Amino acid sequence: MKRARNVVAAATTVTLALALSACASGDTPADDSGETAAEEAPAGDIRVWLVGSDTPEEAREHLKTTFEAENEGSTLTIEEQSWTGLVDKYTTALSGSDSPDLVEIGNTQAPAFTSAGAFLDLTDSYEELGGDDLLPGFVESGSFEGQFYAAPYYSGARVGIYSTEITGDVEVPATWDEYLANIETLASDEVSGLYTPGKDWRNGMVFVWANGGDIATVDDSGTWTGGFSSPESITGLEQLQDVMLNSNHAPADSDETDPQVPFCAGEIGYLTAPSWVRWSIAAAEDAEVPGCLETYGAEDKLSAFAIPGAEEGTYAPVLAGGSNIAIPANAPNPELARSALEIILSDDYQEILAANGLVPAKVSQAEFMADDAFSQASAAAAAAAQLTPASPLWADVEASGVLEDSFVKLAQGEDVATVAAELDAEIEGTLNG
Repeated sequence: MKRARNVVAAATTVTLALALSACASGDTPADDSGETAAEEAPAGDIRVWLVGSDTPEEAREHLKTTFEAENEGSTLTIEEQSWTGLVDKYTTALSGSDSPDLVEIGNTQAPAFTSAGAFLDLTDSYEELGGDDLLPGFVESGSFEGQFYAAPYYSGARVGIYSTEITGDVEVPATWDEYLANIETLASDEVSGLYTPGKDWRNGMVFVWANGGDIATVDDSGTWTGGFSSPESITGLEQLQDVMLNSNHAPADSDETDPQVPFCAGEIGYLTAPSWVRWSIAAAEDAEVPGCLETYGAEDKLSAFAIPGAEEGTYAPVLAGGSNIAIPANAPNPELARSALEIILSDDYQEILAANGLVPAKVSQAEFMADDAFSQASAAAAAAAQLTPASPLWADVEASGVLEDSFVKLAQGEDVATVAAELDAEIEGTLNG
């Protein structure tokens, strides 16, 4: 699955809040006939927006059949959305008259929408939906000012993906230093030791965190300080730049979209990506973006590992991927949407996600993750995963493109300290208003 997430534009929070405020005051946008969305929507029919191909077909079928069995006369329709341009689409749909009833949203995108009042308050249902069994980091990203708006859906940590067709007898690294050494060993004129597109800051963050650095920190007064200029972060960025320049063939101005293409071409030693990329690699040859399971992903060749930390037996922090799920404030059928949400967070549904390699929203359901390399690597990596800064304005940082621009500069060989200082200044200016 792809995680090239477009995030909300700098003015989105304000624009969305104003639109929702108008709706809350009774000025619900109407179509040309003057009818409101609630009047237009067929009673008992709900629309669920899921994003990409992450949710397995078994889970989709379970949601639909269970919902319709429990809500006689009602129907549930899943409308698959694309990560590309998703937030712009949500900004329009959630503040207008054509809102879906239940939506999946990326975990780094959720704070911008919760702070704008885009979702219904689920605080009174917190315990019923899972309570303390829910993934705490995703509960945090789905909450605002002490209220709970967007429940965890699933998580998937970034892991090292490889095929022994390429890595041969190179052993899985047990420490961070071994990981760096293997990347250098695997690199050749045709193969990237580590596939590292210049814009891919999300996967690049492991270099910063593995060395003790950070994106930004906040003090008791609420003031944010950029962390890329710290000695620890500089060390990590220097290691990343060395890989970019000497062990990598991905273009400096490219992103992480469709990494299965160079992987299937036999051009990658290690691919750092969310564990669900395995399904892209396994895609059929006649898929829109073909996979290569038989060539480089046969069951006895394709594997994964949790990126190791400094000491053997530890894991380097990676950026947590995954989604939250919420009921839009303008949902035509909020009570039925709540019924569907309860099914999604039920043990049966979450067990399906776990069995398909996704880290479930409920901690207790992790025991049902398959006993394969990808699932086990993802579970281990998830335990050490970190989130982006917990600020509603973080989406504005991502929307500005400053992270992509800065990492492209690193990939082009620009001075690390200068790039880091400029990036910190941009982050502080945005998060501190």
